[in-house]
Parts: sequence; C-alpha cells; structure tokens
Amino acid sequence: MEEKYDVIVAGAGMAGLPAAAMAAKKGAKVLLLDRNNKENVGRKTNWGWICGDAVATSHLDFIKSNLGLSFSYPELEQEVEGVYAISPDFKSKILFDEGNGYVLNRPLFEGKMLEHALKQGVEYRTNFEVERPLIENNYVVGIAGKDEKKEHKEFKAKVVIDALGISTTLRRALPQNEYVERVVDIDDLELTGRFLYEFDLDHEDPLLYTPKYALIHLNQVIAPGGYGWVFPKKGNRANIGIGVQKRSLEIRNKKLNKKDTLQSLMKEYATSIPVFKNMRLYNEGPNGGEGYWSVAVRHQMEALTFNGYIGAGDSMVMPNPISAGGIGPALTAGVLAGINAADAIAKNDVSIKGLWKYNLDFNEHYGKKSASLEVFRVYLQSLNNDIINYGMKVFLTAAEAKQLSYGLVPELSLSAKFKTILQGAKNINAFRNLLYVVNKMKEINAIYEQYPKSMEEFPAWKRRITQEVKEVKEKFKPNPV
Repeated sequence: MEEKYDVIVAGAGMAGLPAAAMAAKKGAKVLLLDRNNKENVGRKTNWGWICGDAVATSHLDFIKSNLGLSFSYPELEQEVEGVYAISPDFKSKILFDEGNGYVLNRPLFEGKMLEHALKQGVEYRTNFEVERPLIENNYVVGIAGKDEKKEHKEFKAKVVIDALGISTTLRRALPQNEYVERVVDIDDLELTGRFLYEFDLDHEDPLLYTPKYALIHLNQVIAPGGYGWVFPKKGNRANIGIGVQKRSLEIRNKKLNKKDTLQSLMKEYATSIPVFKNMRLYNEGPNGGEGYWSVAVRHQMEALTFNGYIGAGDSMVMPNPISAGGIGPALTAGVLAGINAADAIAKNDVSIKGLWKYNLDFNEHYGKKSASLEVFRVYLQSLNNDIINYGMKVFLTAAEAKQLSYGLVPELSLSAKFKTILQGAKNINAFRNLLYVVNKMKEINAIYEQYPKSMEEFPAWKRRITQEVKEVKEKFKPNPV
C-alpha cells in the first residue's frame, strides 16, 4: 500500500528536526526520514557530527518561543560571551559578534530535539537513504529511496521539506525552473575540517585561547580564503578547525611552491598554538575527534520553495557567508518551514504561490543580510595578510566592524579616514575597495528589503541580485598571498 503523509521531512539534522516538530505541533501528519539510526541522529558524515558547534542564544530563544523546547547543560556544553576576530599578526582583535552563545554537545543537542519531535507525534524512520523526489505534474509529491534492507521505497506527501544538507539529492533533482537553483558554484564552498582536542594549558593568551570567547584567526597563508577557529568546550577541551576556499588554496600553493591540503594545513594550525601542550584527540561519545566536510558561504538560494517543496538549512546554502555558521539559520529555517508547510496544507494550496510566505518569513528573520555578507566575504578573500593586518588596525573601528558582521552598513568615507591611512598605494586602494564594498552592501540590503511579495515579481528581482553579486565577484578575485 502507498503510504501518504501531510509532510515528509527528509533529513533529521538541525533544520529537519525543528521542521518536523513544528509541523506536527500544528496538526500535520509528519514523516521524518533519517539515514542514521536513532542513537546517531543528526550525524552529518561518516566522520561524525562535524561542525564548529557554535550557536547564538537568540536562535535557541527562537526554538523555545515556537516549540516550547529549552536546552541546558550538557547539550549546551560551554557558554561564550561573543566571537573575536584576530588579525594574522595577532596585534588587532575585533569583537564582531557580541552576545552570549554556546558551544554545543551536538549529539546530545540533536538527540533532545528528536525526543521532542517524537512527543509531538512525528513518525520517525531510520536508516533510510533518500535518493530522489517524486515528481507529478511539475509538483514534488513525495520521495523515493532505500530502506535499511536496501529495498526501494516510496512515500507520498502534500509537502516535502528538504533538510538533507549541502549534498541534497532533492534540490539538485528538481525540475528545471526559474525559482530554486539546483547547483552551487564550487567557489562558493569552503572545505572545512575540525579536531576535538583535549590539552594541558601551558599559559593563558586571550588571542589564542580563552574559555569565555570563540576565537576566529584570519590568516591567508594558513587558511586561504577562510579562517581558523578555536571554540572552547567544557574543561581543557576545544573544537579547533579551519576552512579554506579551493581556488584560494590552489593560488596560495602555486605562489609559495607548496602542496598543502586542507588536512595538512589543519594539522599545522591546530598543533602550532603555543598555549596548548600534550594535545590529544578525544571522541565525544560517537562524535569523531577528527573530521572534514564542506559548507556553502554564499547567500541563501534566492527562492526556497517549489511546488510541494520547501528547503531549509544547508540544503538551501543558509550558513552565514562570513562565519560559515549554519546552526542558527538552520534552526530558524526549520521552525519557519514547519509552520508554512502546515499552513499551506490547511489552505489547500501547496503550489509555489501557496508556499511563498516561507520565503518572506525567512528573509525577514535571517536571510536579508546574507547577500551583503557574501559581498564582504568576496572582498576579504581578495586581501593578503599584510592588508588584513593594516586594515583591522586602521580601516574600521570596532563598532564599524560589528555592524558589518551583522550585515549592517556603517557610514565610511575616505576623507574621514584619510589622516589615519598611510599613503601607500596598496593600503589606499584596499580602503577605496572597502568603500565600494560598503556601498554595494547598502545597495544589496535595499534590494532584499524589497524581496518580492509574490512569485510573479521574483524573476526580475532575482536578475537584479544575481547581477549585483556577479559584479563584485568579477571585481575581487582571490589573492591570498
């Protein structure tokens, strides 16, 4: 017999779990499909729950206000007071994400979300590999895949929520359309990896490690096109990793006559932090001590819906383009996806038009700042360490940098800064480029404030935003060294 549901959620991770729970809470009959078993819910790859594990308190508050679900220790493993960005020469630091947050014990966190979803009445099937969407009359009407016995299985639903992550088999197999993009450009991906380390603390240095703050180290030689991070965990433990852009790494290796890989750079970075002694990998339960994955650092897909289809989290490339932080936007998108799927079903309209409000909701809660942050990310990838050092010291005040990190646009002018900028050609040119970027961010923010209220207005709007981002990418090419 063919099994039918109101909502199928494909993927039981940071987006899929709140999506399933929220849709069920609103009365929908929900099927949640997971390629893992229950004990490993949310496991991203064969390496484990590979992630930086950090999330702002505001996103947890959003989960609590909508789902009534609260978290505490041990799933919230370590509280932090903000995020500092550190210059390559360790002479400047900017608190660019102020406010409390947490470094998670991710397996426990997602396990708790699963238990909450089950209490809402979600049907949960494990060890299921989603292979493709079922398409009828240009609508997504279900999914096809293989169960734990490797037998073919199909499920039908009024709405499918795609929470499969960056390698989703659903978005990439949608019919050709002018709404949801099916492909992500490789230059918009960061190759990332992390170690979970336990250590003896040799001495304290707030630029290298502190249990009170998450640290991001900018360094185009060690992490070309990305950055390194040291996020504290409970006790003398830390989540340490780097992200690199493939093209930037290739340019860096060619100029320096090197053959480094993500793995070699990650090990060099992690083991060269002088405050750590006797470093040893540890496994957080089933969470591997070493792991690698890819994350998108572009603005989210311009449209997140198709007929019978909603995308959420990494499947819609929602991580922050500057920090690559994906947990917060995934939690937010999951809740909003569940709400909008249930509402569209209740109104008996699961077309793109009937699901369009999800685009507006995500844009308002998180998405409208992402395109401008992508512009700033592209600019940063065009700078070498010398310019980053100088720029962090001179170009921006702490308040201006904080505004930029939130996708806001500070008021900058060459005349106001000129007295503090040395008249070296590279520095003057880099600052002029920063002024260009800030103005471009302002233009893109204005475009996203006019996000189309209807699907009919979308194609023309999308052409505008695509052209703006293309212009920036053509102007600023990766140049790490």
